[in-house]
Amino acid sequence: MKVLKKKKLHSLLEKVDQLISKANEYEDRYFKEIEAVHPEYKKSALNLVHYMAIMGEDLKDLEDDLTEMSIMLSIKAPTHIIFSLYAIRKIINKLLNNDTLSGVQPAVTRKKSRKILKRHKKALLGGKIKGSKTRIMVTLPTDAANFKEFIPELVDAGMSAARINCAHDDTIVWKKMIDRINTVKKRTGRNVKISMDLGGPKLRTGTMQPGPKIIHLQPERNSFGNVINPARVLLVKDIHENLYEDILQLPLSESLLKHLKPNDELHFIDTRGKKRKLIIESVNNEKIEAKCFDSAYIITGTQLTLDTGGQGITDKVGEILPKEESIILKKFDTLLIHKENVPGEPALYNENGVLEKTAHISCTLPDIFKDVKKDEIIVFDDGKIEGVIKEINNDELTIEITHAKDGGAKLKADKGINLPESNLSIRGLTDKDKTDLEFILLHSDIVNMSFVNDVEDVKDLQQVLKDFQKENFGVIYKIETKKGVNNLPKILLTAMQYFPFGVMIARGDLAIEIGWKNLGKAQEQILRICNAAHIPIVWATQVLETMAKKGRPSRAEITDASMAERTDCVMLNKGPYINETIKTLEEILTIAEER
Repeated sequence: MKVLKKKKLHSLLEKVDQLISKANEYEDRYFKEIEAVHPEYKKSALNLVHYMAIMGEDLKDLEDDLTEMSIMLSIKAPTHIIFSLYAIRKIINKLLNNDTLSGVQPAVTRKKSRKILKRHKKALLGGKIKGSKTRIMVTLPTDAANFKEFIPELVDAGMSAARINCAHDDTIVWKKMIDRINTVKKRTGRNVKISMDLGGPKLRTGTMQPGPKIIHLQPERNSFGNVINPARVLLVKDIHENLYEDILQLPLSESLLKHLKPNDELHFIDTRGKKRKLIIESVNNEKIEAKCFDSAYIITGTQLTLDTGGQGITDKVGEILPKEESIILKKFDTLLIHKENVPGEPALYNENGVLEKTAHISCTLPDIFKDVKKDEIIVFDDGKIEGVIKEINNDELTIEITHAKDGGAKLKADKGINLPESNLSIRGLTDKDKTDLEFILLHSDIVNMSFVNDVEDVKDLQQVLKDFQKENFGVIYKIETKKGVNNLPKILLTAMQYFPFGVMIARGDLAIEIGWKNLGKAQEQILRICNAAHIPIVWATQVLETMAKKGRPSRAEITDASMAERTDCVMLNKGPYINETIKTLEEILTIAEER
């Protein structure tokens, strides 16, 4: 062996030994935390601590040197750190013809790490439903409680876990959903997991003044005014606000609905005195679709007549929901956020265009007023609107809008507010969360904890689980803040005291909190840390969202969904095309796993 090569190998061996030594030091440093973990996590906790030891090291030069010496092993393989280091050490010693023992056999090999993760995944998320090893979790809309076939269709499509968001509805609706899931489980034998999201201390906009109760049917026209796509509306017995949130709905009596068939015509006079008609396009179980080729305004009480060729059947439109009002915000506009829980209103201008009243809205967590500072950034509705805090007083914040789309962006009620630069003193469990937990622990399989920032948040939930003697209840910790990312290794070590649990990468709020450009780096960091701990990962937020809402995915969404193959579960949100979306995701994941 050439002297130069031998010298290089000795240098590499020294560096590897230094990393092993540092990993052992971390074992001693975190001895108490490792001893406290659940027996199922002993090996995983050790591996996580080893990864913590080297995760801050710049290993690029070392890996380049190893590759140059034809040692094709990665030091940074997070699932089996010490195994990799000892394997490299053994190879170097052989090349040097050393008889020195390479040390004891590490507890976690590559093969063992895969088995451990598989076991943890099954304990938390259940077995796979279809071909892909990646589970599919679906957020249920309110009306999953009402439509008998809704949940069975989701399960048939490939849903392996149902998510119920406790920020919406109540225990009555949740119980109906759960009963329907349990019925499907008994019928199919599939272990569909029930996951329930705690609302957490989510900062949102308050209510808005209700708008008029009116529906505007507006067909799409070409440049010559010819209709190229008629306006469409669902005719329903009751308005299903959450299920068909992007589709207009017209409430009618069952006595009329039961007579409708394709190509029937419903004649009416709209609010302007214009004669109009709806043409029945399709009738499918509980969903009747109609189309209109003219612009029309319909209000509660509008009389409709079914043309039967004889006397006809008449009915009146039922109670229409108020039109959702919004505040249009443009760059340089001013918005007031106030503590008082009064409905928000858009800005008011006089006939000369002079501002008479500034746009205003409340927020759900007025305690933030004491934490924020002047000139800090504030972000609304997943980044659609951005501003800067210009003034702070006891009752309101004055915001100058610094970003909104051309022509203005709409700010509505119940939209997210993020303060990425503020040091908020908000804790993980709210009083409502603690109340909801009583129901969750009795009726579901998994609780999802929102806005986990540090080990204290984990301990808060663990204490509740202990109080209810539910230490083995499934938990998913949602990482959606900068604090959560930075504290993740210690969060996992603390969470390991109870089995089983997982981590959700909640990319919506996370992107706002850390900045869009940092999201890729942050999610990669979360993936590697969780892999080191052999913890199941849920990939969430806007996965195939366009397809779920409109029926066709974007190219970027396909790539994103394919990337989710690196995780253990993918969460989909609700939408009218959710069944097709589940099937498409299943196909994407199966193909990705074959690579």
